[in-house]
Amino acid sequence: MSRSIQIVEVGPRDGLQSEPDVLPTETKLELISRLVEAGLRRIEVASFVHPKRVPQMADAEAVMTGLPSRADVQYVGLILNRKGFDRALAAGCTEVGMVTAATESFAQRNQGASIEDTLRAWEEIAPLARASGIRAQITVSVVFGCPFEGEVPVQRVVDLVKRIAQSNPIEIAIADTIGVAVPDQVSAVLREVRAAVPHIPLRCHFHNTRNTAIANAYAAVNAGVNTLDASVGGIGGCPFAPNATGNVATEDLLYMLSRSGFETGIDLRRLIDTARWLEAQRARVIPSMLSKAGPFPQALQ
Repeated sequence: MSRSIQIVEVGPRDGLQSEPDVLPTETKLELISRLVEAGLRRIEVASFVHPKRVPQMADAEAVMTGLPSRADVQYVGLILNRKGFDRALAAGCTEVGMVTAATESFAQRNQGASIEDTLRAWEEIAPLARASGIRAQITVSVVFGCPFEGEVPVQRVVDLVKRIAQSNPIEIAIADTIGVAVPDQVSAVLREVRAAVPHIPLRCHFHNTRNTAIANAYAAVNAGVNTLDASVGGIGGCPFAPNATGNVATEDLLYMLSRSGFETGIDLRRLIDTARWLEAQRARVIPSMLSKAGPFPQALQ
């Protein structure tokens, strides 16, 4: 049997939060609906942060209210603190994703808090989420390099994940937030992290800033990772990191995985159609390759 890889679609949150314009709530809801119809079953839909920091996500509660009720879909809300968790809980999120950082400089720029502050917030939130029946996972950002501090020691990442694991997340995501990783580095870091927390599922989050995201995703899969983040059209970035351009495109990642023999449950043609629809809504070209080239050409009849 083919190995199954789950793609977590982050376009409606991580993708849209970096847009210069704020898309209407109705457009966001149509985007999410199209993604569900294409087969995505874990979708990051909103960010419960202060609207002054990320105005593109100011309608988080309205988005949650308008989502179709689907027992087979996890709607993920990004949170940074207890207040964000309370909002996500009240809004009906079935999964929350917390964030910490591998460097102090990035933690302060991205979250306005120290690494220790974010870890303490996580340690408070994790048991509250479990008691409320909400799936709780956490991302460690800038694992492969920081725009302010440069190289990140692997041991620091290992120490972080060991502490995080004590609160029993459903998953820990290892993130290349600024798109500096290369495949050998991905393999080496994941080997150390897996040895440190063998009982916790890992997810990977790659940006394509330097055109290495697909190669890094393949390295992660070969290292045993079964869950990858991606953003339809390759939109997104990080508003608090210089030059951190888009996430790996969902359709590009899906093409690579499918042609390599992995199962995802996602319809590539529908996903490409959604990417092209999104391009029209943005009125700007999207970065993904498959939205331009299309899938593998079919033989002429």
